[in-house]
Amino acid sequence: MTDPPSRMPRFLLFPLLLLSLAPVGAEDARIRAMSLDDCIQEALGNNLSLQVERIHPLIGHIDLRLARTGWDPVLSTGYTRNFTSQPGAVDEFGRPFTQTTTEVDTWRSGIDGTLPTGLGYSIQGSVSTGSFESFGGGSEFARGNVSIDMRQPLLRDFLIDQTRLNIRIARVDLDRTELGLVWRIMNIVSQVEIAYLDLIAAGQSVKVQEKAVELATQLFDDNRKKVEIGALAPLNEKQAETQLARARADLLASQRTLALQQNSLKNLMSGEYLDWQDIRIEVTGELSADPVPFSRQSSWERAMELRPDLQQRRLDLEREGILVRYNRNQVLPQLDITSSFGYLGEGVNIGGSQTLGQIRRQEFPQWYVGGTLSIPIGNRAARLNLENARHRMKQSLLLLKQFEQDIMVSVENAVTLARINQQRVEAVRQEREFAESALEAEEIKLANGTSTSFVVLQLQRDLTQARTGEIQALVEYNRALAELSLAEGATLRERRISLEEEP
Repeated sequence: MTDPPSRMPRFLLFPLLLLSLAPVGAEDARIRAMSLDDCIQEALGNNLSLQVERIHPLIGHIDLRLARTGWDPVLSTGYTRNFTSQPGAVDEFGRPFTQTTTEVDTWRSGIDGTLPTGLGYSIQGSVSTGSFESFGGGSEFARGNVSIDMRQPLLRDFLIDQTRLNIRIARVDLDRTELGLVWRIMNIVSQVEIAYLDLIAAGQSVKVQEKAVELATQLFDDNRKKVEIGALAPLNEKQAETQLARARADLLASQRTLALQQNSLKNLMSGEYLDWQDIRIEVTGELSADPVPFSRQSSWERAMELRPDLQQRRLDLEREGILVRYNRNQVLPQLDITSSFGYLGEGVNIGGSQTLGQIRRQEFPQWYVGGTLSIPIGNRAARLNLENARHRMKQSLLLLKQFEQDIMVSVENAVTLARINQQRVEAVRQEREFAESALEAEEIKLANGTSTSFVVLQLQRDLTQARTGEIQALVEYNRALAELSLAEGATLRERRISLEEEP
């Protein structure tokens, strides 16, 4: 028996299994015997609302991957060609110089990005080749450099920045959607269980009403025979006939309820309702009243531990805490350590080989180390954002406490209802037994001529009501147990449904 995990196992994302049931004519409706576990499995594989809920974690995984793209490096490359022509003139010392022309081709490539530590980097390389010409002659040249520039925040953006904020928020949101899926599964299982109980009750109510029709028919036939021979007044026949008509009407009403409960359960189990249109579900379970020990304190503890929707509220508080931490960091000044290291090369342009060789041999290194400090005057935006985040966190904490209190009230109500319904089952069982005994005794008296049809009719109605009440009490007790399990967050554990990842 496995408790539901806080994170959704991957097997819940499996492709949904669809039923392949060939439709048949409505007059040839097929009977499909199903246990409660069968119905639950059908619902877990086909329920439409559950299929919708399964998409949310998929979206959450994509959002988390999107947040991590903030660390993806950016590759850039480019090429430029510059041409410059300067006319001849005389300098400030009266010396003439001739017209010159310069042509330069430059190739640049680089990678820019940020590491998960917040270190920003830029790896750049460039090669320029060109020529210089004047009336006095000309020359060719080549220049190149390779360098890596780095910037490490020490205050603002040190332990958390926008990318790390987005990732943490996306991770919390993913956990929240997975818990939402688990909670949805619990609700679907609980709804199927209650619908199954209602279907059992509807079927048994039909049997009770059929028995009532049988009793009313028998009494009507007996009274009619007695009226024919003059042993009974005609009024007794009319009373029995009225009772029979009422019993038949009640039977039709119970059959209508049975059909509606069939449709309700089918709707919970199906992704294609038309596949079930000519199938009649035959339940294999029975209503029972197994005694269960109740403990309000134990139920509270289970709910505080297992309820997925409560864990979602705790994640809401965690999310607000992350935002407070980020906004607190943004109030700090910007203090960064910057550094650069690389190599230069320059020489005569013969394919740039001399320049590249100098870089490869690391003949002319260049580097620097420094720092920058930036202090926003007032920094009002960051401070207001921090104040707002703190208020939101306080609000989230109060909402969590309120939700915990609401859960405790709902759990206590569920425990009280289950305990009372358990006691009520025994009371209505005794009522039904007394009604059966009373009717049996009165029928004997009627046969002996010491009672009347009116009294027997009344006792028949009492017995039917007692039998119906016993069914309803059993349903309400089992429904209360299902609702208590859901209120505790223990539905999957009670039904022995494991959400562990499949191998």
